[in-house]
Amino acid sequence: MDRFRALGVGDKTVRALSEMGFEEPTPIQEQTIPVLMAGRDLVGQAQTGTGKTAAFGIPLLEKVGHSAAAFQGMVLTPTRELAIQVAEELNRIGQFSAAHALPVYGGQDIRRQIKALQRRPQIIVATPGRLMDHMERRTIRLDETRTVVLDEADEMLNMGFIEDIERILAAMPAERQTVLFSATMPRAIQNLAQRFLREPEHISIKAREVTIPLVEQRYVELHDREKFDVLCRLLDIQAPELSIVFGRTKRRVDELAEALKKRGYSAEGIHGDLTQTKRDVVLRQFREGVTDILVATDVAARGLDVSGVSHVYNFDVPQDAESYVHRIGRTGRAGQTGMAVTFVIPRELEHLRSIERMTRRKLARMAVPTLTDAVEGQQRLAVEKLLRQVEEGGAEPYKGRAEELLGELDSVSLLAAALKMLTKEPVTTPVKITEEAPLRGRYGGNRRHSPGGPGSGFAPKAKAGGFNPKARVGGEKAWKY
Repeated sequence: MDRFRALGVGDKTVRALSEMGFEEPTPIQEQTIPVLMAGRDLVGQAQTGTGKTAAFGIPLLEKVGHSAAAFQGMVLTPTRELAIQVAEELNRIGQFSAAHALPVYGGQDIRRQIKALQRRPQIIVATPGRLMDHMERRTIRLDETRTVVLDEADEMLNMGFIEDIERILAAMPAERQTVLFSATMPRAIQNLAQRFLREPEHISIKAREVTIPLVEQRYVELHDREKFDVLCRLLDIQAPELSIVFGRTKRRVDELAEALKKRGYSAEGIHGDLTQTKRDVVLRQFREGVTDILVATDVAARGLDVSGVSHVYNFDVPQDAESYVHRIGRTGRAGQTGMAVTFVIPRELEHLRSIERMTRRKLARMAVPTLTDAVEGQQRLAVEKLLRQVEEGGAEPYKGRAEELLGELDSVSLLAAALKMLTKEPVTTPVKITEEAPLRGRYGGNRRHSPGGPGSGFAPKAKAGGFNPKARVGGEKAWKY
């Protein structure tokens, strides 16, 4: 922890980081913390999984944590889930200080939020739509803002929040610290930084540092109609404790979750059409291990941070390299290893190669597993379960009966019967998964899956479908993904 102290981090924060399991700063933290502690504006280009929340959160808490004064810091995030998770992490980092972070997002009872705001939190983590609702109600005043952080600015741009962000920043004092983090730097984000940041420091974590080195990355070439059976076989062979399956659209997610349940797997889906209450329940059950498999769209899983996810399955090829890194970054976290398997139909191989070039990582080809492989995988897991029981002990009360059985039957037949009982036979219940058009080029080359199409997470340029800038749902802009 001395490396954190060398960056100017105080003892209370170091103590909290130690209890959270931090051992040393990540590259983005090591470069960012001194700049922000000095009060300078900053533009950071970093992907998810690099530790950027702590990179801006530690300096923010250091500034407000020694004071009982009211609101001083604002963090803007693109989604409700990310707002909740950022607030939770800030509160863990600041657990020994006087600072408190409050998440404010659409879908939650605004009266409850107003009551929480009356307790005068030092930091507010908000989504743009709900923050503007509070600004109009005058339940949040921005004239005392000392620091503002734009987290995942490119996602806020893609979701159509850029005008809201400009209005929010214009309502804040000119004398403030502004921090912008973005995985990519499109022209609109660069223009935003030029308008609202003062001589910012630029820090970039290169792609080779964020392609998740602890994640084993493979792909399977197959036809769309084969995907679901292959997914089930991989689940039977690999038996992940927690896994995430990514689908391209909300319809795909619904069909996959329902089909997995029919095959006997513990699965739930999450996408933007679910109510906030339902989304919270699904995520809580997944974190607690009640549900083994989470099926999600890209945007619905944005910012999702769940420990123990060992496998990620890309049922559909992601739109681009940034989405790919985001997806596989759900595993291989906190020093743990993970595996990511991407399903590719023949016409999408060129698109996969472009992702490999951009991430500078070659994916290993994986043979299509057969039903026999799935049966053998389940038998292997049954053997491991039996051996683990022997190692753990506690079988003494059963030895007398075992000796009786061995007197009547040969040991091989008896053990084979035990393994048969422990082996989960692969289920082949027929299911229907609607086929989707393949991606071509960076964004697919067809209107249905181009930026702004259903499930893409990109702001549409056409008037039809996707994002309606005039509609609001629970204080959030109406974005269907």
